[in-house]
Amino acid sequence: MDRAGADATSWVPDGIDLERPSAARLYDYLLGGAHNFAHDRELAERFIKAQPNGREIARHNRSFLRRSVLMLVELGVRQFLDLGSGIPTVGNVHEIAQTADPTSRVVYVDYEEVAYAHSMMMLADNPLATIVQADLTRPQDILDAPQTRELLDFDQPIGLLMAGVFHFVAPEKDPARLVAQYRDAIAPGSYLAFSQFTRDLMPTEMDRIVEVMKSSRDPMYPRSHAEITALFAGFDLVEPGIVPTALWRPDLGFDDGGDPNRAGIYAGVGRKR
Repeated sequence: MDRAGADATSWVPDGIDLERPSAARLYDYLLGGAHNFAHDRELAERFIKAQPNGREIARHNRSFLRRSVLMLVELGVRQFLDLGSGIPTVGNVHEIAQTADPTSRVVYVDYEEVAYAHSMMMLADNPLATIVQADLTRPQDILDAPQTRELLDFDQPIGLLMAGVFHFVAPEKDPARLVAQYRDAIAPGSYLAFSQFTRDLMPTEMDRIVEVMKSSRDPMYPRSHAEITALFAGFDLVEPGIVPTALWRPDLGFDDGGDPNRAGIYAGVGRKR
């Protein structure tokens, strides 16, 4: 690596394999971020070739996250657990929630090293937001983490966010059990905001994406409407239910909606009984 290349990656924590692309860095690239590397960009271009609507899908998923967080703040939620939070880009959960109410508290969770390192830098001066480096398929590592327990009150409603991350959870990890573990840890009146890729929308493109992502550290597992609905056991879905991201409470004049049949991702929010 030449000096310029070394300088460009001098902030990268030791031990990160820059040769193997990650989903977090791919998503950062699709959203127009700069915290990605050559192999991530190569994978992202293959992703876009497989799914030409890829950037739009990423934008709509990010917009769903914003709208769902704002709705939860309006409903009185002031604390959030964001699983698979990814690399910090414009419109992070703490920025959205704390703009609406400065007392909002946020715990981010991601196992990806670059996402963790950048979040730590971004949140260094924010006492009401932190990040836990952990795998969301190990709920107790997250729920029992000192940072989580220090910032979140599990006797009060929590906004549990799984936006654009659960399609990386393999079936053998028992997805229903994982969601249930998080659900059982949060108080009644808490909410789950959830989105993930599906084969129901644009199945040919989804099959191509699955093949592309097999070469990354984060293979993908799309789920059907019925499978996603089953993950909301113990939650009452709020209107409009589980729908393509473009149809989940779009903001007129802000979200252009787009063709829901090309959304690629289902989204929904449920309230814990």
